[in-house]
Amino acid sequence: MSLSPSSRTPRCAKLSVTTLKKTRTKKRPIVLNKIYNENCLDTMNRMSDDIIDCTITSPPYDNMRKYDGNTFDDFDDISKELYRVTKIGGVLVWVVGDQCIRGNESGTSFRQALRFKDVGFNLFDTMIYAKPPRGAVGNNKTYWQSFEYMFVLCKGIPKTIHLIMDRENKDSRNGDNGTKRLHDGTLKKLKRGGYNSTGRRTNIWTYNIGRGHSATDDIAYKHPAIFPENLAQDHILSWSDAGDTIYDPFMGSGTVAKMCIKNNRKYVGSELSKEYYTISQSRIKSCQTHRCD
Repeated sequence: MSLSPSSRTPRCAKLSVTTLKKTRTKKRPIVLNKIYNENCLDTMNRMSDDIIDCTITSPPYDNMRKYDGNTFDDFDDISKELYRVTKIGGVLVWVVGDQCIRGNESGTSFRQALRFKDVGFNLFDTMIYAKPPRGAVGNNKTYWQSFEYMFVLCKGIPKTIHLIMDRENKDSRNGDNGTKRLHDGTLKKLKRGGYNSTGRRTNIWTYNIGRGHSATDDIAYKHPAIFPENLAQDHILSWSDAGDTIYDPFMGSGTVAKMCIKNNRKYVGSELSKEYYTISQSRIKSCQTHRCD
C-alpha cells in the first residue's frame, strides 16, 4: 500500500530520531587521581565547567624536543578549554621558554601569555624559574640562557594564596610604639609593627636540576625534560588547599601527580605519549606503595 506524503514524513522523522539515539554515546565522567593516556583536549572535553582548582604544567614548547613524535599544535583550543574547566578564582601556572633560531627568539611564551589573557585569564604574576645553565642552550653569542617563564594566570582573583615565607631578612624586630611629628609641629603616637627573620619569597625561584636534584626517583629521568619536583610542590602549596583538584594537561613523567599525592591534593592528568604515560604510572605506583620522598 502506498503512503501519502503526510503519512511518510512522521515515520521518516521517527526513524531518524531512533538512529540518533543509537549512535549517540554518553561522555565518560572524569575520574580523579588518574592520568589519561590521551590528548588533553579529549580529557577536558569530559570535564564540566569550573571543576579544576589549579593547573600546573610545562608544555612541549617550540618543538625544542621530540616528545615521542608528538607536536603541540592545538594551543588556541587548549587555552579556551583550560579557562572553561578552571574554577572562579582558580590558578593556571604555565612554565614555558622560547627557542632561538638563527639569533631570533620565537617569542612563543609571550604570545601564549597574551592568548590566555584574550580568553579571559588575568595575568596575576610573571615569575622566573632560574636554573644553572647546562649545555648548548639559546644563542651562543648571547649570555648563557638559565631561566624559563612561569606565568601565573587566574580566572578572576586567586581564591587561595599561601605565599612561601623562606626569604631571610637581615634581622627581625618586635613591634613597638613611637611618634611622628606632623606638619603643624605636633606629635602623633604610632604603633609600629615588627617583622620576622624570614619574609615572602621573591618571584624568581631557583632550583638545581639534573640527576639527584630534579627528582628523587630514578625512573623519572627516562623522560627527556622533567621539571623539579620542588617547583611543582611550591606552586601546589602556593595556590591550592588540601583536598583541591590539580590538573596537568602535559603530565609527562608524572611529577605534578606525585607532588599532589605527597601534599594531600587530588589530581587529573593527560599524557599523549604511551612511553611517558608508562613512566608516570610507575612513579605513581611507587609513590602510593612507599613514601613520596
